[in-house]
Amino acid sequence: MPILVEPLSSDPFPTEKTDVAIIGGGIIGVSAALTLAERGVSVTLCEKGEIGAEQSSRNWGWCRQQGRDPREIPLIMQSLERWAAMSERVEGDVGFERCGTLYLADSDEGLETHGKWLEYAEPFGIDTGLITAAEVARHLPGSSRNWHGALYCPTDGKAEPVIAAPTIARCAQKKGAIILTKTAALGLDISAGRVCGVLTENGLIRSDAVLLAAGAWSRLFCAHEHLILPQLKVRSSVMRTAAINADLKSCISAPDFAIRPRADGGYTVAPNTAIWFELTPDALRFLGLFKKLAWMAKGHLRPSVGNAFTQARRFQKMAVAGKGEPFVTHRVLDPPPVQHLLDKARSCLARDFPVFRDAAIAQQWAGMIDVTPDAVPVISEIPQQPGFFVATGFSGHGFGIGPAAGELAADLVMNETPLVDPKPFRFSRFSDGSQIYPIIGI
Repeated sequence: MPILVEPLSSDPFPTEKTDVAIIGGGIIGVSAALTLAERGVSVTLCEKGEIGAEQSSRNWGWCRQQGRDPREIPLIMQSLERWAAMSERVEGDVGFERCGTLYLADSDEGLETHGKWLEYAEPFGIDTGLITAAEVARHLPGSSRNWHGALYCPTDGKAEPVIAAPTIARCAQKKGAIILTKTAALGLDISAGRVCGVLTENGLIRSDAVLLAAGAWSRLFCAHEHLILPQLKVRSSVMRTAAINADLKSCISAPDFAIRPRADGGYTVAPNTAIWFELTPDALRFLGLFKKLAWMAKGHLRPSVGNAFTQARRFQKMAVAGKGEPFVTHRVLDPPPVQHLLDKARSCLARDFPVFRDAAIAQQWAGMIDVTPDAVPVISEIPQQPGFFVATGFSGHGFGIGPAAGELAADLVMNETPLVDPKPFRFSRFSDGSQIYPIIGI
């Protein structure tokens, strides 16, 4: 599939030392780069492909508080404030709009399940609650179903993934950040036990600190550094319709599909429950850590056994060997969509909203989501390697919390007062005896 984003003009490779080097040009990396540049910190970001070309442009585009793990709620509340100010901040459109999110229930049991999340939300004062079937009907003109109710948050929002990360990156460039594309990071440069730069295919970037924000690639990079990052990948399949007059304004999560109204007049559509998971050596290695999450999501998991196992094993050996593979030969992770999952989602959407029966499908794609054992990200310094920081494992939640997550990472790198309490996101929780417990799941 063609890359969804418009390529960014790459800066010349730096010859001077930079304060911070960032690996990865997704929403987290570019948000961190912008934050640092605005603070007068010299920063160089290197991306092996194009800015935002992987999951940061392939996600649903939701910016939601609703349904979040409570450990993420402070971060998303801060992030929504930043999304609301982002277009003015970067002097460019990122497509943000507060449109609300609706979690539809087709039974009393489903409505009760949605309502249980309100116990997590209550301490934070989020503007969310259960609404009646009559209220749902007013939000959903043209629906052919009588919904039992919904969980509704009117202050949640959406943004446009295809334009958000590149627009933020361009602003970071204007503010002094060096942005390098087609520049794969190969490993850390270490002196006296501390990070002093990052080795890339185009040369050494000298820096006082390195932030890894490489999404699905973070596990392989850490493997090269002999650091165990328990992270797996799941494939998310998505499609978009051509422009259609459906008059649906909110992001909608229904039992069989999820949709988001797009700025181009179409809708982003995705399966809402099926989690396509390919068996890999890491899945076996981290089985103990992931068993609680797997049990929680057991009704949605769709395991697949195929060539992903041998490819992952080969990639692991290549990364550990440190010869540049697979980072320089796989510029953009572009898995094919799982067609039967998209077909089912489309069929269910047309069943529940007949206006979509004749909607043209303009594009289909897939992306790889980086998942941790508790479905909560790692935003942390790595204790075993001073000067090395990681922001990864966002478990499908990263786009919405991206601006605040990047800012939190910048705070930690510069040893400034953190935006929110970073303790829930510490890397050491997987090895210090802490109980690993998913609350919401992926």
